[in-house]
Amino acid sequence: MAKTSKENSTSKNSPVDNQEQQDKSYISAHVSLTSSETEESEISIEKKLIALYSLQQIDSQIDKIRIIRGELPLEVEDLEDEIVGLQTRIDNYIQDIENLGVQVKEKENQIKESTQHIKRYEEQQNNVRNSREFESLAKEIEYQNLEIALAEKRIKEYSHNLSLKNEEIAAAQKVLDERRNDLEIKKSELADIVNETEKEEQALLNKSEDLQHFIEDRLLTAYKRIRKNARNGLAVVSVERDACGGCFSAIPPQRHLDIRMHKKIIVCEYCGRILVDHGLASSVNQ
Repeated sequence: MAKTSKENSTSKNSPVDNQEQQDKSYISAHVSLTSSETEESEISIEKKLIALYSLQQIDSQIDKIRIIRGELPLEVEDLEDEIVGLQTRIDNYIQDIENLGVQVKEKENQIKESTQHIKRYEEQQNNVRNSREFESLAKEIEYQNLEIALAEKRIKEYSHNLSLKNEEIAAAQKVLDERRNDLEIKKSELADIVNETEKEEQALLNKSEDLQHFIEDRLLTAYKRIRKNARNGLAVVSVERDACGGCFSAIPPQRHLDIRMHKKIIVCEYCGRILVDHGLASSVNQ
C-alpha cells in the first residue's frame, strides 16, 4: 500500500504547465534523494530516467533547429573554398601571362639583335678578300635568319598561349563573380535563419547543460555516445506498442515489465538505445 501511495503521488506531481518549473521540479527531486535512504535505488533510477528523457527532448529540439539551417553552413564553406580556388587560379593565369610577356619581349629583342648582325655581315661581305670569308659570312647570315625564324615561331606560340590564358581568366572571372554572388545570398539566408533561431537555441542549450548536471558522468557519457551513433540523434526512446521507439524491434513482455518498474536502466537489445515506458514519457511531455 505504501508503494502504491508513493507512485500515485509521483504521477500527480509529474504534469506541470510551465516547462521551466517542470525542469526545476525534476532537479529538486533528484537533489532531495541525497538526504533520504528510503527506497533510494528505485526512486533514483526513475528520476535518472526522467532527467535522461527530458534531456533527450531538449536535445531533439536543438537538432530540429539545426536541421532548419540545413546544408547552408556547409554550402557557405564550400563556396568560400571554391572562391579561394578560383582566385588562386586567376592569379596563376596572371603570373603566366606576365611570364609569357617577358618571353615575347626577349624574342623581339633577339630578332632585333639578329637583324643587326645580318646587316653588319652583309656590309662585311662587300669587303671580303676571298670566297672563303664570303661563305663564312653567308653562313652567319643564314644562322641569324634561322634564329629570327625560330624567334618568330616562339612569339606566335607565346601569343597564342597569351590569348588562351586571357580567355581562361575571363571564364574563371565570370564563374568567380557568380560564386561571390551566390555566397552573398547564402550568407544572407544563413544570417536570417541564425537570427531567428539563435535565442531559442541558446535557451535550449542552457536547459540541456542544466539537466546534464543531474545525470551521473557514466550515464551521461553513454547517452552522448548513443546519440552520436544514432542516425536520428535519439539515445532515449519510449516504448510504443510493445516495440522500441528507435529501431521498432519488438520487446519481450518480461523486459517490458522491467522497463515499467523503473528499477534499472534498460537498453534495447538491438539498437542499444535507453528505453523508458510510455507513461513516464507522457508525464515528461505534458
